[in-house]
Amino acid sequence: MKAAASRKELIETIGLEAVPKKRQNTSWYRFAFIQIAVAANAGNFLVPALAVLEGGLSFWNGVLTTCIGAILGFLFVSYLSLPGARLGIPAQYAIRTILGVQGARFLSSPIRSITSLYWFSVQTIGGTYVIQQLFIRMTGQEVPFLLFSIPLSILMVILAIIGFDAVKKATTYFLPLLLLGEFTIIYIYFTTNHGDTAWFTFQLEPMQGSLTTMFFYASLAFVQYVSGVSASADMTRYAKTPAHGFWGLLIGNGIGFFITALIGCASAYLFHDINPYVSSSGQTDSPVIIGIITLTAVVSMISINISNAYTGGYSLLNTFSRLTRVQSAVMFGFLGVLLSGFPSLVNEAESYISLLGGLIIPISAVISGDYLIVKRLHLDKKAIEQLTKTSSINPYALIFIILGSLMYFSFPDNWSPGFITFTVLMVTYPWFMKHKTWS
Repeated sequence: MKAAASRKELIETIGLEAVPKKRQNTSWYRFAFIQIAVAANAGNFLVPALAVLEGGLSFWNGVLTTCIGAILGFLFVSYLSLPGARLGIPAQYAIRTILGVQGARFLSSPIRSITSLYWFSVQTIGGTYVIQQLFIRMTGQEVPFLLFSIPLSILMVILAIIGFDAVKKATTYFLPLLLLGEFTIIYIYFTTNHGDTAWFTFQLEPMQGSLTTMFFYASLAFVQYVSGVSASADMTRYAKTPAHGFWGLLIGNGIGFFITALIGCASAYLFHDINPYVSSSGQTDSPVIIGIITLTAVVSMISINISNAYTGGYSLLNTFSRLTRVQSAVMFGFLGVLLSGFPSLVNEAESYISLLGGLIIPISAVISGDYLIVKRLHLDKKAIEQLTKTSSINPYALIFIILGSLMYFSFPDNWSPGFITFTVLMVTYPWFMKHKTWS
């Protein structure tokens, strides 16, 4: 009996119900550690690197521009973490107070589950390719893809199934290694370049780039991170206080993205490469340094994917509420492991997943506008009663989401449709809800 009880304590079983007050004991710096640990990965390097490589921005302009956009997005993410910290409930469950029970269960939660599952698979596959290539470089031997991808994905799923304590401890333990790897990459950039592209010339470089280009890449960074509003409360439901959750996420996300932007822009500026793991490892023959970079790539992938699997499991649970948290996490994990073994299948799904962006951004805008402006950062008794209803829906929110999707797809890509759509809905939806004269 004692062993069974200890196993139950080891694995998080709290589902959609509120976290007990005694379990809300996580300090702000632990949230900061988590966010710093998940920040620097191959997917997050992309926008800063493209700002320099394709946008023609100077190094410091690329860093500054993308940081401004990302931090604005992180502000929304932190504000939408407050329901979790105050009520102890997961994000998608809290969204029932905004979209209604059916709107959250059958629209926002499935979309969040699918995108989390897709990114789990993409991160695993991308990370495995990097590991595979670096392993070949170090040993001269080619190892089958599945020999790396399946064990790694199983490990990440197991940690996510264990729950928040595993996420918290794993990312805290990983953080020193990740920082070592990131500073190793910066050291390589600093010491292996000469002439007019040397690292030391960054401080002398003029701030190049048009305002429209700067706005475009800032908006891309904003759109990439603002979608986190639909998941941030999954973590902060364990916060000591709402302030601990809010500031922990904001500080951690800000520091993490600054390091990410610094490395991504440097890789693009110095080596014209969007992947710092590849560009940095190509500048050295040292097995030790290559090993550190390889390990950093592995650990960064594990860190972000534990988070993907953890939040994805809660989204699945909100849709299939009769499941337990462990059952939903196992289901998500099974699908994640399966997809991680089929790179071609995931690549074919990319075009369909990108279409979901036309729903993710409008949903994020409506959620943000409703909580920040309509509800003024507070869920009243009437809103909280929505949580336990079996059937309810906010038709106005759904109408604005549909209109936002149409708007998203009507603009060309170079207009940053995600940012425009988010801004328009953030203004119009709250205005409509405050001025409508019928209930």
